[in-house]
Amino acid sequence: MSGQSTPRAPAALVGELEERRERGSLPRRLVLASPALLLPRAAHAQWPDRPIRLVAPFPPGSGTDLLARIISEPLSRLLGQPVVVENRAGGNGVVGAQAVAMAPADGTTLLMFGVSVAAISPHTVPRLPYNTLRDFAPIGMIAEQPYILVVPPDAPGGDLAGWLEAVKGRDLTYAYGNAGSQIMGAMLAKMAGLNLTGVPYRGGVEALTDVSVGRVDCNFADFGAGIAQHRGGRVRALAESMAKTFPLSPELPPLATRVPGFDADVWLAVAAPAATPASVISKLSGALDDMVRDPTFGPKLASLGLAPLRKGAAEFGGFLESQVALWGERVRMAGIQAG
Repeated sequence: MSGQSTPRAPAALVGELEERRERGSLPRRLVLASPALLLPRAAHAQWPDRPIRLVAPFPPGSGTDLLARIISEPLSRLLGQPVVVENRAGGNGVVGAQAVAMAPADGTTLLMFGVSVAAISPHTVPRLPYNTLRDFAPIGMIAEQPYILVVPPDAPGGDLAGWLEAVKGRDLTYAYGNAGSQIMGAMLAKMAGLNLTGVPYRGGVEALTDVSVGRVDCNFADFGAGIAQHRGGRVRALAESMAKTFPLSPELPPLATRVPGFDADVWLAVAAPAATPASVISKLSGALDDMVRDPTFGPKLASLGLAPLRKGAAEFGGFLESQVALWGERVRMAGIQAG
């Protein structure tokens, strides 16, 4: 259209300003400042402009660490910058979560966020150095898996219904190697009317081993280890903790089929420091969408005993609030004291 000037590139505009200064028509201080005035908008549009650190708050080889390494490659490709996994283990995930909560909120530090760190620790760890709902910006959920209820191979009753009937009124023990497994046992005792006494172990592997040899009567095992031992004949899996059938173990019924209302899972997500700009959160959430939709992603998750479960930033934020409240109720029901 006639009479309308063509927009000039920032470099051309700076050159014109310099020429005007030489003619004495523009103060030098404005020319010197002009590049800085032009940069913030361009720099913001270029995010990310350097590598991104993805903190796994558990040791190398843990499920959280392995998932972080699986997602780092597609995120690197989608975001155009390396996504580097950093293990910050300690305090059952607290050390790594605190490190991210205190990191600069510029989108270059992210956290592998799971149910234990986000929803259970606030009720079981005294003087927790972060607040789940205040100190983190939810980016999105990506995966889930159930716990598996396992018993010794020679336990009475052939299936879930048979076992529940056979052990009704008996004094039983359940092994647990973490707070989640402990809470599951307490939920089963209350909701199914069983006499269950918890026996603590240093970890889930030791708990599962003692179920296999009959030293304890049952255990809520991590999915990967539990399903492997079940399919190897070393324990008998009766049910899974989620209220829906898990796609990686269609042979196992949900506990809710015999214990109405029983529903608990292990979910994994990504979060950032709370003040991270909304535009950055949106871009990260979009990258997670693309990653989960990729047909190669599901099989990679399945190798860890996980299934895709996508919730975007807004949906995950509401879900997170409900999970913190729900697991608080469960911790109190289990009689777990912070300390």
